[in-house]
Amino acid sequence: MLTKLEKVTDRIIDGVGYLTGVLMIWLILNVAWDVMMRYVFHDSSIAMQELEWHTFAVIMLYGTGYALRYNAHVRVDFLYDRLTPRKQAWINILGTIFFLLPLALLVIYGSWEFVMDAYTTHEISEDPGGLPYRWIIKAQIPLAFIFLIFCAFNFMLHNINILRGAEAPLPEPEEEVIE
Repeated sequence: MLTKLEKVTDRIIDGVGYLTGVLMIWLILNVAWDVMMRYVFHDSSIAMQELEWHTFAVIMLYGTGYALRYNAHVRVDFLYDRLTPRKQAWINILGTIFFLLPLALLVIYGSWEFVMDAYTTHEISEDPGGLPYRWIIKAQIPLAFIFLIFCAFNFMLHNINILRGAEAPLPEPEEEVIE
């Protein structure tokens, strides 16, 4: 049952990951358009520049949960790699419960008023020609952290399944060698 539940949550997270990939293509096209307009036609759009920032923010916010699903998040722990998969699973579960979940809940709680203020005051860009409806991008903060909690649930399911012996650990992400 837990393995099936993990597979369902995997598919949902992969779907969001796919959408962030599509947004990355949109971001590349947006930046290319903005650069072409600025340097070829000597014209620029504040709205297009803001759209770049907003798109990048959404990619980073939702990409965090996707990275967690594939164990591709940053680790600076030289001891972790030397532990058995069972001990790593325990560290992952406890780290999720005591660090990731409280942080995500704190961000959701702290950002709610931020979003509501933008919505109730009909906040728009401070720059002339900028984007309206600033609350939409601000609303991505609590929504992305709700998604991160969903991904943390998936991450814990995966590690519980490792402890149960029902699943192998995720392979380590490919490391890039910078010369």
